[in-house]
Amino acid sequence: MRLRALPQAEFRASQEDPHSSSSTVDRKTSLQVLIVDEDPSIRNACAEIASSMGYGTLVAESTTAAHAVLLRQSIDLLLLDPKASGGNVLPLLEELRFRYPEMVIIIMSASATVNSAVDAMRIGAGDYLTKPFSIEELTTVLERSAQHRAFNRESRELRDKLRTGIGMGMLVGRAPAMEKLYRILSKVSSSAHPVLILGESGTGKELVARSIHSNGPNANKPFIAVDCGSLVPSLIESELFGYAKGAFPGATRAKEGLLATAGGGTVFLDEISELPLDLQTKLLRALQEKEIHPAGSTHAVPISARVLAATNRDLTLMVASGRFRKDLYFRLNVVNIRIPPLRERKSDIPLLAAHALDRIRRDNGLAFTFSDDALRLTAEYDWPGNVRELEHAIERACALSSGPVLHMADFPTQLQDHQKHLEEQQTALQSTAISDEAPQHGVTSIAALEKMAILSTIRKLNGDKLMAARLLGIGKTTLYRKLKEYGIGDTP
Repeated sequence: MRLRALPQAEFRASQEDPHSSSSTVDRKTSLQVLIVDEDPSIRNACAEIASSMGYGTLVAESTTAAHAVLLRQSIDLLLLDPKASGGNVLPLLEELRFRYPEMVIIIMSASATVNSAVDAMRIGAGDYLTKPFSIEELTTVLERSAQHRAFNRESRELRDKLRTGIGMGMLVGRAPAMEKLYRILSKVSSSAHPVLILGESGTGKELVARSIHSNGPNANKPFIAVDCGSLVPSLIESELFGYAKGAFPGATRAKEGLLATAGGGTVFLDEISELPLDLQTKLLRALQEKEIHPAGSTHAVPISARVLAATNRDLTLMVASGRFRKDLYFRLNVVNIRIPPLRERKSDIPLLAAHALDRIRRDNGLAFTFSDDALRLTAEYDWPGNVRELEHAIERACALSSGPVLHMADFPTQLQDHQKHLEEQQTALQSTAISDEAPQHGVTSIAALEKMAILSTIRKLNGDKLMAARLLGIGKTTLYRKLKEYGIGDTP
């Protein structure tokens, strides 16, 4: 069904008048949509559909009337027909983007071309609709734009209210995998059971451990972290279990082990997989008997500390190969928590990047922002070093930047190499041979024209195939089939 004039008898006059002070929907619970179109039937039809989706709606017949609305009303989504601006929409988009950076602009035009759509979206339009469009197309674009608006709002609010509602404790993220992690943390924090924290290097295993401690009943007691991979075995034993005076040459005084020093607090054993087998045995006995035996001492010392352990290794494989005690594994693995790598929650990258910039601002008093190419680069990169690598890359970029805006050239070499690789892929796409469809006697075949249109559109949209399919008016399945026929061999 294509969108056309709909009965509008139920519309109030205040909806047609952009200067009216009446409200359509409770603004505290819905986004506000402004429809700007010369055709009253189209703008009212769009308003009716937006209202049925739960949005507050306002309409205007020209950009002059729209400016009046924007001066008195905060607008979240703007549906704009370029004809309402006299057809010169690009300068208008630049002005709107400058004045209302939080507003998402959707262009709806009956004379859309690939070039005009690309130019509009490059300058500031968030989405594009070609008239006549169906009700389904309109609702899809509105929903997508509302999600984009909500995400941008969350990113901006992070600076003012950084950790409230963003995650748990020092953790940052809203991806589904992180929401699952928060639910588990909220449950294990109130218990005293051992927890095994699993995750790749740089994912934030110590932050998870600190979150468990700080949200538990003994948050006011010590949190002690021990890196089992950075100490020699003799030092680990002394640190954990302590020793008596004269236990060995140089022991001029007794040392209390960290398991006892922590009292009712938390001892976090990072990289537990690096603990030697003999110390694994001693740790197991301490956990089972709730006491430790300092070296050279004849009496046991009771302990009440909660033990959290972490590793980036597969302990089940180590158990199978005899490098880790099975009974200690089961003792530590009462509850296990897996932290997702950053590549599995790329939607959190803008939040994490904003967090890093905010910390740099608070530490050094320097405020930085990302250029469009740098922000796109951080979102596309897989970050094998996870959150730690992302934070270090941003710190490096801030240190090397010549101004407040961070550009792609300020980031580490591996990120720039990744960008070059993407550009090479785009070049390969652009230069795909079409010799089998070359013009004969000055005549170009329809197949060759179709191929050039598809490849050119994908190139202009920086490889966004879904957007290319929509602008070309073909289904995404058709587009991928065509690419396969051209030898591109891409998949959705």
